[in-house]
Amino acid sequence: MTAFSRALAAPFAVVSLVALAAVPAIGQQAAQKAAATASRAVAATAAPVQGTIIDPATVRVDTSPWLFKGSDIPPDPAWNFGALPNGLRYAVRKNGVPPGQVAVRVRIDAGSLNETDEERGYAHLIEHLSFRGSKYVPDGEAKRVWQRFGATFGSDSNAQTTPTQTVYKLDLPAATEANLDESLKIFAGMMSEPGINAQGLAAERPAVLAEQREAPGPQVRLSDARNALFFAGQPLADRSPIGNVKTLEAATPASVQAFHQRWYRPARTVVIISGDIDPAVAARLVVKNFGGWKGVGPDPADPDFGKPDPKATPTAAINEPSLPPLVISATLRPWTYQDDTIIFNQKRLVDLVAMRVINRRLEDRARAGGSFLQASVNLEDVARSTNGTFVSIVPIGDDWEAALKDVRAVIADAMTNAPSQADVDRETAEFEGAMRNEVETARVEAGAKQADDMVQALDIRETVAGPQESYNIFLDAKKKGMFSAAGVLESTQRVFKGDAQRAIVNTRMADPGAAAKLASALTADVSKLAGRRDRQSKVDFKDLPKLGKPGNVTARETIADPGIEKVTFSNGVRMLMYPNASETGRVYLRVRFGRGYSALPADKPTAAWAADSALIPGGIGKWNQSDLDALTTGRRMGLDFDITDDAFVMSAMTTPGDYADNLALMAAKLAAPRWDAAPVLRAKAAAVAGYAGFNSSPDGVLSRDLERLLRNGDPRWGPPTREEIDALTPEGFRKLWEPLLATGPIEVDVFGDVTGDEAIAAVAKTFGALKARTEAPALSPGAAFPAHNDVPVTLTHEGADTQAAAVIAWPTGGGSAGIAESRRLDILSAIFGDRLFDRLRSVAGASYSPSAVSQWPMGLTSGGRMIAVGQVAPENVDLFYKLSREIAAELVSTPVSEDELRRAVGPMMQYLARASSGNQFWLLLVNGGAHDPNRLNGARTLVSDYMGITPQTLQATAAKYLRPEKDWTLKVLPKTPAK
Repeated sequence: MTAFSRALAAPFAVVSLVALAAVPAIGQQAAQKAAATASRAVAATAAPVQGTIIDPATVRVDTSPWLFKGSDIPPDPAWNFGALPNGLRYAVRKNGVPPGQVAVRVRIDAGSLNETDEERGYAHLIEHLSFRGSKYVPDGEAKRVWQRFGATFGSDSNAQTTPTQTVYKLDLPAATEANLDESLKIFAGMMSEPGINAQGLAAERPAVLAEQREAPGPQVRLSDARNALFFAGQPLADRSPIGNVKTLEAATPASVQAFHQRWYRPARTVVIISGDIDPAVAARLVVKNFGGWKGVGPDPADPDFGKPDPKATPTAAINEPSLPPLVISATLRPWTYQDDTIIFNQKRLVDLVAMRVINRRLEDRARAGGSFLQASVNLEDVARSTNGTFVSIVPIGDDWEAALKDVRAVIADAMTNAPSQADVDRETAEFEGAMRNEVETARVEAGAKQADDMVQALDIRETVAGPQESYNIFLDAKKKGMFSAAGVLESTQRVFKGDAQRAIVNTRMADPGAAAKLASALTADVSKLAGRRDRQSKVDFKDLPKLGKPGNVTARETIADPGIEKVTFSNGVRMLMYPNASETGRVYLRVRFGRGYSALPADKPTAAWAADSALIPGGIGKWNQSDLDALTTGRRMGLDFDITDDAFVMSAMTTPGDYADNLALMAAKLAAPRWDAAPVLRAKAAAVAGYAGFNSSPDGVLSRDLERLLRNGDPRWGPPTREEIDALTPEGFRKLWEPLLATGPIEVDVFGDVTGDEAIAAVAKTFGALKARTEAPALSPGAAFPAHNDVPVTLTHEGADTQAAAVIAWPTGGGSAGIAESRRLDILSAIFGDRLFDRLRSVAGASYSPSAVSQWPMGLTSGGRMIAVGQVAPENVDLFYKLSREIAAELVSTPVSEDELRRAVGPMMQYLARASSGNQFWLLLVNGGAHDPNRLNGARTLVSDYMGITPQTLQATAAKYLRPEKDWTLKVLPKTPAK
């Protein structure tokens, strides 16, 4: 069931075709009109795909709800099911969120576990070959076809291979019957006749090997060691979807074709469509395009995924110095298919409550400064290979044995003594609140999420129930009294019993005896370590720190489309408000205060880096974080924190019934912050634990050093150095943040399902009631760009000698006055990145995911840049610079073609048309506008700024910024060169 899946969101092993691309945000009706115009402009260049189709009227379709066979859960009436005579099945439904979009998923019931020893990596390789070219699409053209339809490669079109399935994805914007028909025809050709030939294999194999080469080595080695131990004797022990170099290099068109013919068959295929289209039309197009597909030879039997071996080695140890010390243990049971019934799901809910009770106790211990930084338990079905209860522990420092014993003590206590009914009720209330919220917001659930939920259900052999039906099942379990202390105790005892016990430890220093120590720690007596169960004190919103009398409104005006209002209060607080019920049950809050990075010194480091982990968990008034968790039990409330160029930000997504109290929490955080030392020390320990990982790969080095280097060493950006971590103290943290919380302007943004007067009253009682703020000067309003270098800056990493990274960047600008310029740079970087992708990956096979992006800081007057990054083999670093500079020179010397421009602008406008139907889009677009009119004006010119871009203006932009005498380069090479 969708509401409480047996599998976790992150499976044990997944390989994606491309990383999800971040698309710049932008506008509503105008954007939709512009998107339609852009689609028409590029449609003329997208020649229809030719191929053999069948008449749907000649195909008899079984429309019974095949997904619900064997289940007593009422079928979701929104889904329309069908099974074709060739065995292919479909599930389609109507969904108008976002307007005009149709989400298509084609799922093949075959992944890396379907491979033989000689075929490891073939399932993933076929995914690449299918997207490269197929029956109806010439080699290398699939990406361009969908770009012309307005889809962005990577975010709108993508694929994913796991141990048990391969899923092809398309979120088709501005969908019509014609372009959906064309897209399904392309998919049908990809499934039945992908480009498995010598040309495609020679071109795509290097990209797959590059993807494997660029994977983070320590994490991969940990994952491989864990799988080898936990799943010993089962295929999953050594069936990573990425495969291995030996089998990939040995692959031939014939051997890959054999795997394809064996597993790519109609009977193993489900087509899923959820979107803004008549389900009958969608079903007819599925039949039309897939109904004539026939498999080659007889259908193969499902492979045997095996079961846990009780006699296999129980413990193992690895030594990865770049990873923190950690312990992962597992209680394993065979995975067996069970009909997805109501009672099955109700029992599972009790199991999940039992896990939550333990996890809360573990988190309370970690917050209080225990022996572990973090620890958690979870129940998971893994790749239809095992049902397991898993425990993950990251210790404080290197004493993993003490941390393991302390965690085991908590679990042992939970297995021996029933929790209090109050503890159970608290976790049940969390479930109920979340499920009730799902019901209330069901109308605005995105079609893409519904399609992905269906894919997940198919993979783990479950049904998909609507939010209301899931909630009904929960309420029925509650009525039966299933959520009792005794029931949770029985569940806890059951899920920590199994056929096999496994555990693996990672140590910083090599320790030949670590596996034996781990075995000993797993059986040591921990009865005296359980400790006292803390009782949660009662908390109530009426006991929040008092803020003062509600503020008066001194001005209220409508200041921007699509109806955003600006409100000013007597204490100087300003508010942006957009009452819009299009997203039923959702309210977005964003509180900007102070000056952000501009308020921090540019000539010395500070403790700002620890704020995300320590500032909000520090508590409010007399309440710590556990008190605040109890206060918000069963409610949809949040208190996230971020630092932007020109403001500190608290944000939350909440509900119409909760947002007023959420605002009260945010205001109280500014008025009466609690300075708890424990979160600061925990943030420090976490930074220390992760610091060594920066050196383990080129990507790690870039994540540590690039932001600071691109700003000429400015200490405000990038993670802290080890010296800065060591210097952090609770006293120093408070000394920095106490005045920052108390000074500078405040803007409160309330967007969503609210009424205007009520929202104004809620802000008046909270932020409007604060004392008038003193001014906070902008100490450092800009950021410098490093000087041009003829020789790249060279850094080193301690990972594989086959890994390197290259960076090239050009300075641009910053500030809200240059919004139009920033949008031209968005398109320029999109075209730059597309060309780099084609040449470096598709042609040269030298990098898996090279990218280019423009970054223009709205709150700073400088510091913008256009940047390209590629992870490559060391011998291809110079090739990266050569291709990047060639592309830059071409963009300066020659206008782009109309087709290339529209393939960049079209997807952007389609994105805007979809995103602009949501309130969060407008919030992110205009936030900061209460104090900066340029941001509000930028909302008005959003569409015209993009649609007004021509090849000539783009060429002028390239000439202005992509100057060879201004570029800056960096390379990250292995510390130990290849022999």
